[in-house]
Amino acid sequence: MNHALGLIIESLVAVLLVLTIGYCMLLNARLKRLKSDEHSLKAVIAELITATEIAERAIGGLKLAVRDVNENLGNQMSAATQMSEQLKRQLIESDNVVRRLSKIASAARPASAPAEAEPAPAFVATPAPAPAPAPVTGARAVAAAAQAFSERRRSGGLAA
Repeated sequence: MNHALGLIIESLVAVLLVLTIGYCMLLNARLKRLKSDEHSLKAVIAELITATEIAERAIGGLKLAVRDVNENLGNQMSAATQMSEQLKRQLIESDNVVRRLSKIASAARPASAPAEAEPAPAFVATPAPAPAPAPVTGARAVAAAAQAFSERRRSGGLAA
């Protein structure tokens, strides 16, 4: 009986060793799969780090571009504001010149001369047609000179 009990114990140990070897083979397969996943995960992490660095450089470039555009836009806005103010002043001055010329022309007309039916518009894109020939008087000469002066002023030419 001694031998039978020893044989049973030895058989039980052998079965347990076979089960342990089988389980170790199963664990080995899982560890290999985990190792291969680790390598692919390292590759993904490396790609992610590279993409992050590229994005950081691109963001830095965009910040510089925004700063440059903002600076240029600010300069252009201030230049446009100055130009607008200058144009306003020139328009006001040209209005004053036209008023003075109109006063000169109306003062030069004789009091008994009939007023013209309609005055010419202040800003005409095309020159007004020449009036019918009439006897030239001092007042008409001054009015014609004022009209020519305002036409040259409007068209960008130099006024005398």
